[in-house]
Amino acid sequence: MAKRIGDEVERCPAVSTLQRMIGGKWKIEILFYIGMKGVSRFGQLRRCIGTISESTLSKQLRELADDGFIERIDFGEVPPRVEYRLTERGRSFIPILESMKAWGERELEW
Repeated sequence: MAKRIGDEVERCPAVSTLQRMIGGKWKIEILFYIGMKGVSRFGQLRRCIGTISESTLSKQLRELADDGFIERIDFGEVPPRVEYRLTERGRSFIPILESMKAWGERELEW
């Protein structure tokens, strides 16, 4: 239960992180593919995820970049070549992803 401090409600940091920074249906999966599988190109990400639209993937990538989890590298070539890689903040999130993956493999029945 959230604790009231004056007019503010103290929120659980885990909930705040999920809602503010990595909320969104696809962000965890995008971070997983970039950080743990080495996928770096837009088309590769789209193929790995499968059911995501181009516009949604673009939006989620933009938000992850705005929040400092990934960086977008534009090579300025024709045809356009853009790659994504984790920032320091994104790399610091990998142990959390690894823990979630391990928990899921252990606890969820496939």
